[in-house]
Amino acid sequence: MVWQDEFNGQKLSGTRWKKIPRQRIEWSKYMSDADACYHVGGGKLTLRGIVNNVLPEDTARYLTGGVTTSGLKLFGEGRIEIRLKMDNATGAWPAAWLLPQFDPWPEGGEVDIMERLNGDDFAYQTVHSWFTERDRTVKNKPKSGFKGPINVGQYNTYGVELYKDSLCYFINGNYTGTYRRQKEYGTNQYPFDRPMYLLIDMQLGGSWVGKVNPKELPYEYKIDYVRFYKKK
Repeated sequence: MVWQDEFNGQKLSGTRWKKIPRQRIEWSKYMSDADACYHVGGGKLTLRGIVNNVLPEDTARYLTGGVTTSGLKLFGEGRIEIRLKMDNATGAWPAAWLLPQFDPWPEGGEVDIMERLNGDDFAYQTVHSWFTERDRTVKNKPKSGFKGPINVGQYNTYGVELYKDSLCYFINGNYTGTYRRQKEYGTNQYPFDRPMYLLIDMQLGGSWVGKVNPKELPYEYKIDYVRFYKKK
């Protein structure tokens, strides 16, 4: 283990994390730095999705919390593990994922370590790139999305092993799938051989997850730890 955060303090580490700013894109349209969306204590980081009744000057109906290592820490070859627990709510879309620091989306790629919708008893683990999203010239593309069962209402551990030629996914130590570099598809097929930063965020609503039920908020997304390992 070469990098970790066990969230043992009383506040977010400024040398490891920054709060994710709001953007117009769907997943971050409710992002906020409001204290009500964050809590560190008891060895946990809690990210919340709430009805906005705390920032009257903010016109967003909901507020969500999210953190990132962008500009602070990049992850290359190795294994990332995140142990976390999620509430159940209609329209909830918590996620943990990786993006490249300097390359645009989707050319630079995206590695989704965990995405979960509503109160599902499984989680998604997916890769995105120009090849998977935009290339219409290739048929029978290799599988780029996987999923596995989770223990609802309990802590689960999500992992991805990053290699120059493959990404290997795990949930609670159980293997869920591999996305491999395949040279016959060209250089755009595998952009995941570069350092990437981590995002962990609470998201609400959107075309994939559907509408939010405000009666089921606030929603809590608890992160027990984040650990990064390199092979000896």
